[in-house]
Amino acid sequence: MLVAAKLGGALAEALGQPAVLGELLAGIGLGALPLAGVRALEFIPGDATVAALAELGVILLLFEVGLSTRLADLLQVGVSALLVATVGVAVPMVLGWLAGRWLLPGAHPYVPLFLGATLCATSVGITARVLADLGRVATPEGRIILGAAVIDDVMGLLVLAVIIGMVGGGAGGAGGGALRQAALATGKAVAFLGGALVLGRWLAPRLFRMAARLRGRGVLLTAALVTCLALAWAAHLAGLAPIVGAFAAGLVLEGVPFRELLPGGDDLERLLLPLSAILVPIFFVRMGLLVNVGQLAGGELGLAAALTAAAIVGKQACALAVVTPGADRLAVGLGMIPRGEVGLIFAGMGLTLRVGGRPVMGPGEFAAVVAMVLATTLVTPPLLRWRLGRRIASGAGDARPADAGAASTALPSGRS
Repeated sequence: MLVAAKLGGALAEALGQPAVLGELLAGIGLGALPLAGVRALEFIPGDATVAALAELGVILLLFEVGLSTRLADLLQVGVSALLVATVGVAVPMVLGWLAGRWLLPGAHPYVPLFLGATLCATSVGITARVLADLGRVATPEGRIILGAAVIDDVMGLLVLAVIIGMVGGGAGGAGGGALRQAALATGKAVAFLGGALVLGRWLAPRLFRMAARLRGRGVLLTAALVTCLALAWAAHLAGLAPIVGAFAAGLVLEGVPFRELLPGGDDLERLLLPLSAILVPIFFVRMGLLVNVGQLAGGELGLAAALTAAAIVGKQACALAVVTPGADRLAVGLGMIPRGEVGLIFAGMGLTLRVGGRPVMGPGEFAAVVAMVLATTLVTPPLLRWRLGRRIASGAGDARPADAGAASTALPSGRS
């Protein structure tokens, strides 16, 4: 799996695509080997050890995303980013829900709802890479895209937490029971994130300054991992996804001055890189292995096409929410298209959630979501380069070089 992940990631980057796309395609390729008569690797997707390592990988990934999310930047991106993020969550979710209701008429009500939720978030790393390459991070549209992508990732995690709470609460999917469960799950998610941020941001710097006085190798790294896993466990106990707790841990520890506490002015993201470079690709390769290529080719292409159309059209509605003068509305809409790793995380959760004794997402729906993630990840870089390239050629907008600080804010450590 690791060899396939690294070869796939290197090939994808050589072709100008994000490494996560190559890792996912490597997993799909391994999963398709039985179609060619090679069955030696069929056991991998269901192996408990691989599943545990993949779970740790996605927890580390969300921890890194939280560490890369600067709360101060979220507060400074302005009204446009908040409006773009809100529209970018609501419209794709409604369109995805409609597509699920239309193409899966006999499914449980939670199935189209979860399909809509997979369309919510934007992969900030993919868009940030294109903006950085073109020197457009510091432009109005660059700031709006990156700020909105981070905000709608937070909103998407809240949506995921609410749906998990509804499924876990056993609501029937309609009427007052579902509304009560949704309200309860929303309250729990907001209270958990709010409580973790308020208490953690006040307590963490003090505790880590004390921990820095201890002698021993890797004390602060260990303390950071303990914080991540403890909040992931607390989120699970609260009926939320563990990744919500990992993300909250990253937001909490983002306020800790690690450069002052670590020898030589090091940072936590760099210390985490050896772990995430091994565990995170396992998650994406396993997601690819879970894709049933035969089932997708045999009947779920219609659902995949509908979800892809909903994903692209829904994010173009973001352009209507841009209120910043001089910002390129179309560029903002195109920049919000890719789902990348975030959509895969949502899809993976759908395989583990069960309602009525069955997974919320079956193999066919999962394959359709993965196809949507692949399509949106592939089309965004060339479309965004085309649009912003035209703006640069015509002299429109501000084409200042991307500053390293802005790029590092947008890109989780070790991911592109």
